[in-house]
Amino acid sequence: MRRMSTTLLTMASLLSLVLGAALMSAGPAAAATLTRVTDFGANPSNLGMYVYVPDNVAPRPALLVLVHYCGGSAGGIFNGNGRDFATAADRYGYVVVVPEATREGRCFDVSTRAGLTRDGGSDSTGIMSMVGWVRQRYDVDPARIVVSGFSSGAMMTTVLAAQYPDVFAAASAFSGVPAGCFATTNGSLWNSQCSSGNVVKTPQEWGDLARSMYPGYTGSYPRMQLWHGDQDTTLAYRNFGEEVKQWTNLRGLSQTPSSTDRPQSSWTRTRYGGTGTRAAVEGISITGTGHTLPQAGMLAYAIAFLGLDGGSSGGTTGPLRSVGAGKCLDVPNQSTTAGTRLQVWDCWNGPHQQWTSTTTQELSVYSGDSRRCLDAENAGTTAGTLVIIWTCHGGANQKWRLNADGSIAGVQSGLCLEVAGGATANGTPARLWTCNGQANQRWSRT
Repeated sequence: MRRMSTTLLTMASLLSLVLGAALMSAGPAAAATLTRVTDFGANPSNLGMYVYVPDNVAPRPALLVLVHYCGGSAGGIFNGNGRDFATAADRYGYVVVVPEATREGRCFDVSTRAGLTRDGGSDSTGIMSMVGWVRQRYDVDPARIVVSGFSSGAMMTTVLAAQYPDVFAAASAFSGVPAGCFATTNGSLWNSQCSSGNVVKTPQEWGDLARSMYPGYTGSYPRMQLWHGDQDTTLAYRNFGEEVKQWTNLRGLSQTPSSTDRPQSSWTRTRYGGTGTRAAVEGISITGTGHTLPQAGMLAYAIAFLGLDGGSSGGTTGPLRSVGAGKCLDVPNQSTTAGTRLQVWDCWNGPHQQWTSTTTQELSVYSGDSRRCLDAENAGTTAGTLVIIWTCHGGANQKWRLNADGSIAGVQSGLCLEVAGGATANGTPARLWTCNGQANQRWSRT
């Protein structure tokens, strides 16, 4: 890197002081558990790799990629302002991999052509080698590979999510910019136009820029959580709105939020494509705060959004699209009433079409007190039984196998979820029937 913003270097210095104090309070035992790994695969930009494996690893654990800020280090973020991620790993049993930039300035490459291309031969290539190394050794759940980062690490977070949407299920970026915004043509890793918030595009243009990093990909993109302080002068606050444009476009969503609330007095949270903890896109704007994220309590929200908390998710959240009908499994009129019978309807990413597969084999919709589970009506086990939503209780009639061929089979009944009669009209009931492999019994998550 030829030159770095003086402001960013100053912030890195301040963060180093804070993190130094955090390191002392963390104690040597915690630092000793973060282990360096060498010879992990292709590593064209000479990144360092560090991995944290808790004493009690969960069966099929989640994997978090945690990416540091400019001037940072693996130990600095892990034992400093990312420490809550480490504490949660002990509680929930997931594995953490922490890349470390070794070039001057210790920033990640989110600027060069190689850095902005899938398997392009820069930092993202090395990070994906780390992911592959961990997956081979710890039986990682492929549906729970997630990424989070701060500042430069936040920029790398959005780049990884754009380049490898088939790998990452979700991402959480603190004080970053849209994927591709920091692109340069002169070899520099610093883009002043982007950092100052002067790169403005339409949602479609931002989405296309991200899609260009993995040409030909037609699948879904990760869920994205975005954090930004409205007084940020290092990576200007205007970038927050541009990020929201990009990720709502990638997820096929409107710019109009599904919900807006204030989890804390200085926070404004907007959710898109859903209103629950794991909405498709979530943005949190922090009033009166500069380039100093994350702050106390924020990582708990990130942990829940990413599905690292061992809660209701443990898998993928999104629509269930009937291959035969081309329509989505839908709760009529967005009802939350237990016993409401399900249908198929045109897909539009509403909260009543967002289904979460859980570690306990549930398929749930909504969240909080409104959370409901896919259920066989009256616990029926005969062909023709309708499916409904009901209060989640863990019974066998609420457990489902998501099979490799796209079918969804009831654990209790052994019957498959289908669109009745192979119909394609809006409002056609969903029901259980003898599994036969037909298109009306196959479902896609995209």
